[in-house]
Amino acid sequence: MKDNILLDKSLKFAVRIVKLHKYLTKEKKETVISKQIIRSGTSIGANANEAVYGVSKADFIAKLQISLKETAETEYWLRLLMLSDYITEQEGESLLNDCLEIKRILVSTLNTAKENNK
Repeated sequence: MKDNILLDKSLKFAVRIVKLHKYLTKEKKETVISKQIIRSGTSIGANANEAVYGVSKADFIAKLQISLKETAETEYWLRLLMLSDYITEQEGESLLNDCLEIKRILVSTLNTAKENNK
């Protein structure tokens, strides 16, 4: 398969989320939000990857929609971690910027896919 920016960025983001989860559980002894963010943050790429192998255009769109929802949830958890001082503003903004970039790519890809599906 040729280079896919969405898959590449979402995988790198998932790695950052896994490291964040390790930090939250080991250093901050936080278990509730860390469980939520590891689920949503790693699900973004998993669903995007599944979309690439979708059996139809509708399946592709449905998987990317799930990926987009997971991105929105991850954005929420990142903001909550920042506001509750579990992570610094600098750490949070860096993760948030990556999350929002993936969100923009997903929205653009979904818009194109839906337009081409008409």
